[in-house]
Amino acid sequence: MSQKNIPFQTIDWSEVPKTEHKGETGVAYWQTMQFDGLRVRVVEYSEGYKADHWCEKGHIVYCLEGEVVNEQQGGPNSVLKPGMSYIVSDELSSHRSVTETGVKLLIIDGDFLKLKS
Repeated sequence: MSQKNIPFQTIDWSEVPKTEHKGETGVAYWQTMQFDGLRVRVVEYSEGYKADHWCEKGHIVYCLEGEVVNEQQGGPNSVLKPGMSYIVSDELSSHRSVTETGVKLLIIDGDFLKLKS
């Protein structure tokens, strides 16, 4: 196993550029910090946002503001409100985000969430 070291650093999210990603409805704005085997994002979904795909990637998601419904294909939905999280490894859930009011999330994903065989 390779070791991935990240030196101590602070991130001023107000200086991280936003990229736009259209959903089935609405839009998502990502601010992304990419490291070797690790991605850290602040993601904002607009009012009326619905993801345009079912995601099978693993994530650690923490709700900062607003509310989001996490739909699971063939499974129960869950709601995240500020201060709540969900965690899932790669390929263990087909899920997508939907929000009526808009939401701001901290999302962490990377190699450590890959499904172990």
